[in-house]
Amino acid sequence: MKKLKVHYFRHIAGEDFGACYDYLKSLNAHITATEFYALPKDFALDIEALPQVDDVDLLIIMGGEMSVNDEANYPWLKIEKRWIRRYLATEKPAIGLCLGGQLIANALGANVYRNPMQELGWTTVYKSTATPEFCFQLPEKMRVMQWHSETFDIPKGAVRLAENEICRNQLYQIGKNVLGFQFHPEITPQSLGLFIEHEEDQQVFQGHYVQPLESLKISPKDDFMAGHQILNQAIDYVLRH
Repeated sequence: MKKLKVHYFRHIAGEDFGACYDYLKSLNAHITATEFYALPKDFALDIEALPQVDDVDLLIIMGGEMSVNDEANYPWLKIEKRWIRRYLATEKPAIGLCLGGQLIANALGANVYRNPMQELGWTTVYKSTATPEFCFQLPEKMRVMQWHSETFDIPKGAVRLAENEICRNQLYQIGKNVLGFQFHPEITPQSLGLFIEHEEDQQVFQGHYVQPLESLKISPKDDFMAGHQILNQAIDYVLRH
């Protein structure tokens, strides 16, 4: 049985492979990763140092604390976006999570910019109205984890799948093989703990839609399950199509 070759782009040490790791292993996946956070900030990354597109069956792009626009401080972002464009041109499956969704959008020419309000914590997002039948189908509403200050425009030719009143663009689809999430369906109790530690140290988030960290620390395990199910279904969808 041929192994499914899954490659991750990871941007911060605290954000690992996410809840879908076990599911991917159940699909007989061979999992590799590029860890951009391990590169020196002034490292001159060459695109040929990244995997060959032909060696990747599914690309998963994880989150991170940087902005997609911060190429001055993270020069590898420019190379990463070039590689993403190269990969997407082959119409292979890809999933972007938070920063990952922003990177796909930006690589395809869409703007990424500060959202009027920051979102941090458990929020509700809603399935967009009139979602075409061919698209990835979602529940009418979902309770999900948010952790972002920026948002993206929907890339040209993409379809918005989910939204809420705080941040209109929560999930989009390109063709039948690419899904870009603004929220974090992959988050686990362990990775949430690392997110919380970082926020306690950096104090980046504030505002009406920022959940108190003390309440986040006691998030029931069941709260994570809906996102995990959606992400596993998303993997099935992009691989099937």
